[in-house]
Amino acid sequence: MKPFTFTLRQEPPQRVDLSALTPDRLAGKSLADIEKIEIGTTRASTKVGDVFKLAEGDLKSVRYEGGSARFDLIGAKLLPDFAIHVEGDVGLQLGRLAKGGNITVSGSAGAYAASGNEGAHIEIKGDVGELLAAPLAGELAGMSGGRVVVRGKAGARAGDRLRRGILIIEGDAGEDLGSRLIAGTIVALGKTSGRVGYLNKRGSLVLAKRPEIGPTYIDCGPHVLTFARLFARGLKADSEAAAAVLSAKLQRYGGDTAVYGKGEILTPA
Repeated sequence: MKPFTFTLRQEPPQRVDLSALTPDRLAGKSLADIEKIEIGTTRASTKVGDVFKLAEGDLKSVRYEGGSARFDLIGAKLLPDFAIHVEGDVGLQLGRLAKGGNITVSGSAGAYAASGNEGAHIEIKGDVGELLAAPLAGELAGMSGGRVVVRGKAGARAGDRLRRGILIIEGDAGEDLGSRLIAGTIVALGKTSGRVGYLNKRGSLVLAKRPEIGPTYIDCGPHVLTFARLFARGLKADSEAAAAVLSAKLQRYGGDTAVYGKGEILTPA
């Protein structure tokens, strides 16, 4: 059965909050009811019907035909067993606090994508802005589960305060990748810069291209890690290149010894 579809009529006149348009929140509503939902973020009214043309379909899956950098909070608090696909770009906080399900974006995403993600599988085929999977101001931890795959580049401080889950970045990563990492795994296949793994407590950073490692990391030598190879099998469906890095002999650096120090940076030996 075809998915429930939102087709973009025109670029919205302001940033819009699309958190109300997840499949579970749309259940039981008529097309007329959905068109009247207020999505504007300023005093000027903007309703769903002003921006989208609707087509009924299976509410297990929602599809956006056309995207915009003004589309904020798509897939917020998404529940397991539901899916959202966006044919185009999206704005801020994609998949914010998602409980599960699948979110796919054919274009790029703005800042704070996967912030607070608890279990969703999120794939971004373009680039992503800064603070991927990071907490909002005042929050103590970032993403706490799930998996995020970015096919392009990531902005600064991707994985900041990551608590649990997996990030795969196939392009370059901005400054301070994995800053204040609590736990979880980040795999970066492109170039990295800045203070990689700054204040990492017990997370794993897997870097295909070795950067300058900070002085608070200890060189533990080359290893053939059985667990890394088993872990690679689970990543192969999402990124064969990431799986290939984990399957090889790895140089391990333990740290960050400036804090708890149980984390690590792994690079090809």
